[in-house]
Amino acid sequence: MRVLVVGSGGREHALAWKISRSPLVERVFAAPGNPGTALVGENVELQPDDVEGLLRFAGEQEIGLVVVGPEQPLVDGLVDRCFEVGIPAFGPRSEAAVLEGSKAFCKEMLVRHRIPTASYRVFTDFNSAISYLEGGARYPLVVKASGLAAGKGVVICSDSGEARGAVKSMLEDGRFGEAGRTVVIEEFLQGPEASAFCITDGRTLIPLELCQDHKSLREGGRGPNTGGMGAISPNPQVSDRSRDAIERQVLLPALHAMNHEGRRFQGCLFAGLKLTPAGPKVLEFNVRFGDPETQPLMMRFRSDIVPYLLGSARGDLEELEAPEWDPRPAVCVVLASGGYPGPYEKGVPILGLDRIAMDDDLQVFHAGTADVDGAVVTAGGRVLAVTALGDDLNAARARAYSAVEAIEFEGKTFRRDIGAAGLEALEALR
Repeated sequence: MRVLVVGSGGREHALAWKISRSPLVERVFAAPGNPGTALVGENVELQPDDVEGLLRFAGEQEIGLVVVGPEQPLVDGLVDRCFEVGIPAFGPRSEAAVLEGSKAFCKEMLVRHRIPTASYRVFTDFNSAISYLEGGARYPLVVKASGLAAGKGVVICSDSGEARGAVKSMLEDGRFGEAGRTVVIEEFLQGPEASAFCITDGRTLIPLELCQDHKSLREGGRGPNTGGMGAISPNPQVSDRSRDAIERQVLLPALHAMNHEGRRFQGCLFAGLKLTPAGPKVLEFNVRFGDPETQPLMMRFRSDIVPYLLGSARGDLEELEAPEWDPRPAVCVVLASGGYPGPYEKGVPILGLDRIAMDDDLQVFHAGTADVDGAVVTAGGRVLAVTALGDDLNAARARAYSAVEAIEFEGKTFRRDIGAAGLEALEALR
């Protein structure tokens, strides 16, 4: 079988790496891919928004499965078009992808179906939002762009001044374009975060191992939100009781809710959660694998992933057993460009990749890189995702950070505390 992975980030490199190891797969293509995906397959000069070009290529190459990485092509209907021409595709159709494409829709769906989430208000008018912020709002609170904002459209505000600035930047200044023309203002939930994933065909649900993302730019959860500065799996802050509650109170009800609303969900459902004293509550749903959570997930996923991707696309997941997981923890540390998540320089040479011996327990996944005359240079905000397995969380962290230190580029930015909260949680259990 030939597989086409759509996208160019660290998530797509990790998926292509894992898919390329399947005995069912003859060849992997990535559109447009990056220098990392070129190591495990063949890059194709097609962008994720070039739907007709992707379909034409898939037909010419007799692609047996299209795996869509990023959210935008899902919202735009790439999977719909694949099925129209008879090509199996992993990911939801556009009518279901609205779950991520509109945070306002997501919150309304959660409330309609009594899935636990934060209380909220939706605004499209600046003055109405300001009246709420200066009147009935309780702080801290969270201001979110309703549409797709690459993980950066979320601002935690400690007072009305910060909230007013966040709302103004979205509704009046157009910081996130159309994505910010509607804003969601919701209560700030207390508790550790968790990322929960499942692969589903709309009827059968296969939970994946839990992860913990590290969204803030700087150590200790400080600084602006980013697309993710690192992740670990499993998540030591999630108890067995909480894991069961996430499946029973969040994932299964969400799938039933989407079916009830005529929006059958197939693909990867990703719940961003807060583990509050009252139980898990949904911060948001995403309709694809997370980035950087995919990197540790793929390192730990021992089974062949291709049957699960195909089962989701074809609607026959019930025929598969639960996948086997490597019991060892995995740690992913993201190396970002100087200035990220704000403006940053591109084309900065990356040194040291040739000094890292990659194997089944250590991979450097490319995220924002490019090949210029045979040299790898920076080409995005998040540049590389160094991911390692270890016998315990300490060992995984040590191996990942050792590789991080071997890589050099001007402006290299990373957090030194990826997994530290997990270590504290494990210590508390002893």
